[in-house]
Amino acid sequence: MISVKNIIKTYTTGAETLVALDTISLEITAGEFTAIMGPSGSGKSTLMNILGLLDRFDSGTYMLNDQNVSDLTDNESAKVRNKEIGFVFQSFNLMPRMSVLENVELPLVYTGVKAKERRERALQALERVDLSNRVKHKPNEISGGQKQRVAIARAIVNNPSVLMADEPTGNLDSKTTVDIMRIFQELNAEGTTILMVTHEPEVALYTKRIVTFRDGVLVSDQPQQQKLV
Repeated sequence: MISVKNIIKTYTTGAETLVALDTISLEITAGEFTAIMGPSGSGKSTLMNILGLLDRFDSGTYMLNDQNVSDLTDNESAKVRNKEIGFVFQSFNLMPRMSVLENVELPLVYTGVKAKERRERALQALERVDLSNRVKHKPNEISGGQKQRVAIARAIVNNPSVLMADEPTGNLDSKTTVDIMRIFQELNAEGTTILMVTHEPEVALYTKRIVTFRDGVLVSDQPQQQKLV
């Protein structure tokens, strides 16, 4: 599903050049649940932004569902991103003046889905994360864990090929973290491919595979043996 080969990404600040990713090659197959780990500055979030078509790289190739997405224009990237990728962020990124239902419908608005179908699909996504009873609430009227459930519903409403989560439990307490990770596990069991950046080893235990970065280099790629359920 995802194949990157020899990806290099650098940032230039004044006279200094920082190598954020140094010749990275990685493959993610359909149905995997993979954690990307590493200390701050290791390159894990840079890789996630590249895989999510939110950032460009200097050299290498990136294939997404057998399509070469290495050199797409911004508009082409946006179309592929909206069709193929669902995002879940640490800060939820919900629209504060919209209801829960309207937030989940938003990706469907961008793709031109008609109102009746938008509502039906958004309600189905909210049911999958057990939030059918909060559809009329605004984000400031629900808890942090419920906000992240809304964000997950919004991410899956377009039936993306892959769900990308960047520190999705970073703002949550330990009990809520367990609840959210079990939702991810349920989605993965239903066939959703999930790629998750986390710095928390206990969160990575819910995944099936752990890829570790340090100083822009992929230093470890191992199946996760102590899975939590």
